Amino acid sequence: MTYVDPTSRDLLADDGGRRDAEQASWRDVVMAYVGLTKPRVIELLLLTTVPVMFFAAGGVPPLRLVVATVIGGTLSAGSASVFNCVYDRDIDEQMRRTRRRALPRHIVTPRAALVFGVVLAVLSTAILAWQVNWLSAGLSLGANAFYVFVYTMLLKRRTTQNIVWGGIAGCFPALIGWTAVKDELSWVPIVLFLVVFFWTPPHTWALALRYREDYAQVDVPMLPVVKPARSVAFQIVVYSWVMVATSLVLWPVAGTGLVYPIVAVALGAVFLVQAHALHRRARSTEELSLLQPMRLFHSSNLYLSLLFLAVAIDPLLR
Repeated sequence: MTYVDPTSRDLLADDGGRRDAEQASWRDVVMAYVGLTKPRVIELLLLTTVPVMFFAAGGVPPLRLVVATVIGGTLSAGSASVFNCVYDRDIDEQMRRTRRRALPRHIVTPRAALVFGVVLAVLSTAILAWQVNWLSAGLSLGANAFYVFVYTMLLKRRTTQNIVWGGIAGCFPALIGWTAVKDELSWVPIVLFLVVFFWTPPHTWALALRYREDYAQVDVPMLPVVKPARSVAFQIVVYSWVMVATSLVLWPVAGTGLVYPIVAVALGAVFLVQAHALHRRARSTEELSLLQPMRLFHSSNLYLSLLFLAVAIDPLLR
């Protein structure tokens, strides 16, 4: 095995980044800006926004309102991701999972990315305030600020609880979807907010188990970096049970039909089976190929998607 000292490795990375920048076409630059917004994260956030709008409307909400909320929410979430990429560009360049992002490859400069993020934030706030309402605009701006200043700058590099409390930012779309229709808050969106809150640790820790070496390399204290897999898996099980229990609270609080609780119970049972299976594997091994944490990660995406789909469908069937 050939040894490459860290200085040489960094020089090689910088040289590779400069080559990427020199060879980038206009399409590469456009796609780099799009990549800064983390489109997959945006998809997940919108998935918890639009169904809540259907639930709040008791049916199909006005198309104009949905379009405005989706555009405003997309720009806001994209802005937060851009700011995150700018702040984390030093560790992104060292992590295998993130080193191909626009800033580590030097296709976009930090200053240009920062301006891009500010423009997206201003546009999103203006659209939501003008076309939706000021409450939704304020919640969206608050989620953006929380993700950047609390999670990215304060928590991420300092505590194992980074994604527990930092994940609050990802719960705001449930509130925004409700207020877009109702222009007020109630217990219903708060319950859905809490479902996403308790869903975030199992979802993110499963991914962090897969990339724990990456996080360890850059001294980001994700829970799987500082705790053995069996401890992480146990906490995943605890959060999973609380998440499923919270999802069922929506039935009496919102007075849903039978579709939602039936789907919530079925999805929750499948999720819990996956969480306990990971825990059993983690009790006997630390080997990543045997742990298979990405099975739970992908299941968590499917769980949230189908649960919120049930939220949207339930009022249509009543």
